[in-house]
Amino acid sequence: MLTQYPDAQFMLKDKLFLDFLGLKPKHTEPQLHSALLEHMKQFILELGKDFIFMDSEFPVIVGGKQKRIDLLFYHRALQCLVAVELKALDFEAEFVSKLDLYLEALDRDHKHPNENPSVGIILCPSADKSEVEYTLSRSLSPTMVAEYRRRLIPIEVMQHSLAEYCEYLKNKYANNKQPQ
Repeated sequence: MLTQYPDAQFMLKDKLFLDFLGLKPKHTEPQLHSALLEHMKQFILELGKDFIFMDSEFPVIVGGKQKRIDLLFYHRALQCLVAVELKALDFEAEFVSKLDLYLEALDRDHKHPNENPSVGIILCPSADKSEVEYTLSRSLSPTMVAEYRRRLIPIEVMQHSLAEYCEYLKNKYANNKQPQ
């Protein structure tokens, strides 16, 4: 993907924080989808600059059968369609073939001549980096995997941990300054 879109690594995130969705630890793809639609403005802000929401459950026809892309965006800077496949399960290699099919359908039937090839994002709770690398190494489609986190660490916990660490450093520094 980096050869086709050299700036993509700065425009597309590989980790998204979706704590604003209020999802339960055990949630389904329809629950994730519904929550994202309900909080689309926050989701776009988390995705990053230049994303334009186009449709939900965007239909594409392949072999006479209708398939549906979970979320479809347009990215102004990359000048391409962006298909987002939502998953409530951790990354599996099989997810890529489904997204490749969607990207090919978008490029053949929906992409305008002045636009770049479509990009795919698989949004899942977790992904093993080496499995993703192995899976995408031979894929010809510009695809990436982005992990989402349901909750950020609560600010109170962060403040407490920071205070403990500062106290530890203060004590360590004070002990190192004492004469021998």
